Amino acid sequence: MRTYGRITNNDGSLSWVEVQTAANGDNSQIYLTTLIQCLKLVLGESPFYANYGIPAIQSVLTQIFPDFYVTQTQSQFAPYFASLLVYKQASATPTYNIACTTLLGAQIALKVPQ
Repeated sequence: MRTYGRITNNDGSLSWVEVQTAANGDNSQIYLTTLIQCLKLVLGESPFYANYGIPAIQSVLTQIFPDFYVTQTQSQFAPYFASLLVYKQASATPTYNIACTTLLGAQIALKVPQ
């Protein structure tokens, strides 16, 4: 299994990196990368997964955080982790924190800026 994720380089440019199944068969990094991409995806943007993403444009226009859609995205990915929590950080820009425990017991904490 594999997926691709965007990373910010040292010079500020974006590039894509490939994430594959770990040698021990763990797909946690793949699901975590996909979750991050879904939090950056506009709802309905993907032709294959139209129910994934958040209404970012409407959220900017109305200045209302898309809490319902973030919770929906969290519930879509929860079966792939022993514990998964996605919550917004108190800031003016949409920034989300992810705290998860993989099925193998590793604990991961991330910050996902929009």
